[in-house]
Amino acid sequence: MDDIITLSHGAGGKHTQQLIEEVFVKAFESPFLTRDDAAVFDIKGGRVAMTTDAFVVSPPFFSGGDIGKLSICGTVNDLACMGARPLYLTCSFIIEEGFKTEDLKKIAFSMADTAKESGVHIVAGDTKVTAKGQCDGIFITTSGIGSIEGARLSGSFAQDGDAIIVTGDIGRHGCAILLSRDNYGISADISSDCAPLWGLTSEMLAVSDKLHVIRDATRGGVGTVLYEIAHQSGVCIELTQEALPVDDNVKGVCGLLGLEPLYMACEGRLVVFVSQNDAQAVLNAAKGHKYGKNAAIIGRVTSEQPGSVIVNTSIGGRRLLAQPSGELLPRIC
Repeated sequence: MDDIITLSHGAGGKHTQQLIEEVFVKAFESPFLTRDDAAVFDIKGGRVAMTTDAFVVSPPFFSGGDIGKLSICGTVNDLACMGARPLYLTCSFIIEEGFKTEDLKKIAFSMADTAKESGVHIVAGDTKVTAKGQCDGIFITTSGIGSIEGARLSGSFAQDGDAIIVTGDIGRHGCAILLSRDNYGISADISSDCAPLWGLTSEMLAVSDKLHVIRDATRGGVGTVLYEIAHQSGVCIELTQEALPVDDNVKGVCGLLGLEPLYMACEGRLVVFVSQNDAQAVLNAAKGHKYGKNAAIIGRVTSEQPGSVIVNTSIGGRRLLAQPSGELLPRIC
């Protein structure tokens, strides 16, 4: 573990996992502490999931969304990944002195619209204002609680033979943030995939009781999620390169800048592990939803090299997907 915290510790890759394991897990270890997107509890009357997340996006407005929409989607989707219907959210704001009131209103109403679409209620909050220079415009933290309706999902439940589905083309959010900063002089028609995904999740759950893992591929993208699950479940993941859905514009931007689409952030895509026998039914359910039209089966689970992610290339070769480490680009939070 490094002596000081660096930006790479917040990038979602190997250093982030090291920070979590060596600092927070050791400090907070308990029977309830989870490595999944939300903690699950048995309470009188049923089971619930609870999660929290912080959002520090720069810039706060981007093609396809804003930090307010993102904050609701992020928490709703973390609950959905545990099979939980989102019910209630709280939110806190840290606002830098000088932030435009009109922009704050836009963000708040964006949150309200996204919460309404998700069927979740914002029930409490907190606001702090910092002096100029003490935060970058606005930071938002949201926490949520949801009701689990039968599913039992975890990153540690992947099984040999499972099919792996991604619910849409990958890398959009990371590219949208990168282009919104206009640091490279690149112009491309790319909007963030930012979306609330409980409706999509519930339709997949309705057609199969053999879903084992659902994860939203946010910071670090699909590749980081796959490595997390490979380690949690002690399995090998094999991907088919030609099956990976990547928009042509995203391919072009990544090609120009030498970036890997598998490690570009998404904010409206789920990675789903399901028994091979139910894979087609789940895929069809995803494709029937507005947020899953470009869903695809991208690989399978094996026991060949536990903890690894292998890509079967379009020319018939095989390569080990490099495990993410250091600071992933573009930095989105």
